[in-house]
Amino acid sequence: MDIHQIRKLQIGSVTLPNNLILGPMAGVTDLPFRLLCKEQGAGLLCMEMVSAKAILYKNKNTESLLSIDEREKPVSLQMFGSDPQIMAQIAKQIEERPFDILDINMGCPVPKIVNNGEGSALMKNPLLAGQIIESIVKAIDKPVTVKIRKGFDDEHVNAVELAHVAEESGASAVAVHGRTREQYYSGKADWDIIRQVKEAVSIPVIGNGDLLSAEDVIKMQEQTGCDGFMIARGAQGNPWIFSQILHYFETGEHQEKPSFEEVRRMILRHARMMIEFKGEYTGIHEMRKHTAWYTAGYPHSSRLRAAVNTVESLEQLEELLYK
Repeated sequence: MDIHQIRKLQIGSVTLPNNLILGPMAGVTDLPFRLLCKEQGAGLLCMEMVSAKAILYKNKNTESLLSIDEREKPVSLQMFGSDPQIMAQIAKQIEERPFDILDINMGCPVPKIVNNGEGSALMKNPLLAGQIIESIVKAIDKPVTVKIRKGFDDEHVNAVELAHVAEESGASAVAVHGRTREQYYSGKADWDIIRQVKEAVSIPVIGNGDLLSAEDVIKMQEQTGCDGFMIARGAQGNPWIFSQILHYFETGEHQEKPSFEEVRRMILRHARMMIEFKGEYTGIHEMRKHTAWYTAGYPHSSRLRAAVNTVESLEQLEELLYK
């Protein structure tokens, strides 16, 4: 078995300790969750996406989205917007914050983002996409990366064109999700489009979509030749995925699935971190979905998932888990 798939990855001036990347997920990749994934060996952590306009207008919710802990580094801050001047202005304004890489979101499929001409809507406007990337690259010294999809829909599959635009506009890497905007997260990710992008550009290409195990990483590596692997939904309720993949590449052996006791301990630790970071009300409410993800596939998990939606405190969560 070739054990060289997991390697350091250079993105501009930043060297990642390995090429396993926690993908950005709104409402999921907040500071507590990123720290847990870092402990398990993730080579780069991507933050939840933040709106350039929200920073511009000093929206009170953006400050917690911009929080970074020194223990996380290297970390990528993801910004979205559609105005090249505002994007560049905000990139410069926040550059002194302790993130290592600035990522531009051109993949988010959510209607309110797309209807604003942001996120994956930019896949339909390569000229504007290029202007945004170029303006940000000129405004800051930190490496700039871009996250795109296969295309907007099956009639407009243009990831290769967008990746060329990104490279020519000065991006240091591009991440490609093998689904169109119209697919959202359904159906199977098309890894062949990742291969096509890899063959078309010389900057690092990070593959994203349906990475749930070490075998998936091997298959994506073989099929696409991509440089890095972005794990998003595969990490929900399973921060261990990073250590599992690293262990497999180091030893050729599968790490055992965490015992339910380990899962319980991780949920409670995660909950305490969430409460510390967001306060008990928000922290516990947000832990409900995490708890459902953590316990999926374990005995009695459906009963537990139904009950967790009534939990209002750490004590109640603990009580439920030890029933």
